[in-house]
Amino acid sequence: MAEAKWTKSMAEVNDGVLVNLQKPHPTFYLAWGISALCVLLGVVCWAFQVIYGIGMSGLNSPVYWGVYITNFVFWVGIGHAGTLISAILFLFRAEWRNAVNRSAEAMTIFAVITAGLFPLIHVGRLWLAPYWMAPLPNSNNLWVNFRSPLIWDIFAISTYLTISLLFWYMGLIPDLASIRDRVKGFKRLVYGFLSFGWTGTAKQWWHYEAGYGLLAALATPLVLSVHSIVSWDFAMSIQPGWHTTIFPPYFVAGAILSGMSMVYSLVIPVRYMFRLEAFITEDHLEACNKLILLTSTIVFYAYGIEFFVAWYSGNAYEWAIFEGRAIGPYAFYFWVMVFCNCIFPMAYWSKRIRRSIFAAMIINVLVNVGMWFERYNIIVSSLAEDFLPGSWGHYEPSWIEMGITVGSFGWFFFWFFVFCKFFPFISMSELKLIMPKPISPEGKAKIAKRLEEAKS
Repeated sequence: MAEAKWTKSMAEVNDGVLVNLQKPHPTFYLAWGISALCVLLGVVCWAFQVIYGIGMSGLNSPVYWGVYITNFVFWVGIGHAGTLISAILFLFRAEWRNAVNRSAEAMTIFAVITAGLFPLIHVGRLWLAPYWMAPLPNSNNLWVNFRSPLIWDIFAISTYLTISLLFWYMGLIPDLASIRDRVKGFKRLVYGFLSFGWTGTAKQWWHYEAGYGLLAALATPLVLSVHSIVSWDFAMSIQPGWHTTIFPPYFVAGAILSGMSMVYSLVIPVRYMFRLEAFITEDHLEACNKLILLTSTIVFYAYGIEFFVAWYSGNAYEWAIFEGRAIGPYAFYFWVMVFCNCIFPMAYWSKRIRRSIFAAMIINVLVNVGMWFERYNIIVSSLAEDFLPGSWGHYEPSWIEMGITVGSFGWFFFWFFVFCKFFPFISMSELKLIMPKPISPEGKAKIAKRLEEAKS
């Protein structure tokens, strides 16, 4: 890591980060306000749907899943990638993760919470959701179908959210204690309660490191399995375009791609708003882009294999779906997906592009657009045309659905900005472990003397 001013002493890490968090750039409040307006738009659109019925959406026969389930899978993918990125990089001792791991973990929490809204919105009559979706005793002897992947989703995602919360909060505890020691009054009581009496003793650090490593080891296979289960929502059916064994690894790779792109898209504006350029360097950002390039290549390969298997299988229904995706009524969504997820990230083979913040920001935003269109393409194109031509239909999202989608992004960013304002966006305790150690003037003089002797 390049030496910066804050490397003079470890205390400056805390002071530098916390001072910047207390006084963000005015653009932070502008972005916060815009996200709140997007939430308001989503609430208004959802209220229209509740009042006038689910018919306000574009859902029809045979497309019973549309933008709402597209958003659900998209946000689940974003959420699953955050802890996976943080946990795997921790287990492999990748030091550059210390600049982005806190944002990835926080992103996970808010993305999973956002994803959880859409099954409830999709139900239409929200107040009946517990009756129909939860295994509650009732007079009609109705029970959920435990053989359905949709029920597996509930258990898998709730388990994942629990582990992610523990993993994220445990990493926050030392930093919360640092804030507690620097504030007074009511804030000191709040941060003191949240830090659980952390004092930084050797015994506490021993238990902390053991617990953090255990949660990282648990989170890694859990994330892989959970997003595989999300893919089984589709792969366990016999619907053309869905019934394929490549979906689990394909969905996991797509989740990491979308999640890493979202991390970059979050880090860059917050890095500017809170003046954290000394802590989040170009080296950290380039490492993120390398991981995006890797996962984009895997997703590109998965797209090709999907088409090859559909053609090689000789199944006329399967091949018709993939041919329709490329040149049919949904071709626009397909080619947006291909260019955004596969073609544009190939620019990262150039080191100049990887280290260009402006170019990388544009590419990563486009990747997130492409990953949303990927989920839309998978869901809508397969449901619109199945085995029976007599039941074929067409689906276009309504303004209600798009308004709720915008509201979901506003909801996600609103709570992320709340987190950035009141909690450290960077893991200060982990940065201290990798930062260059301060050298006394006497030590610098000895080093200079030895260099001179070596030259002579």
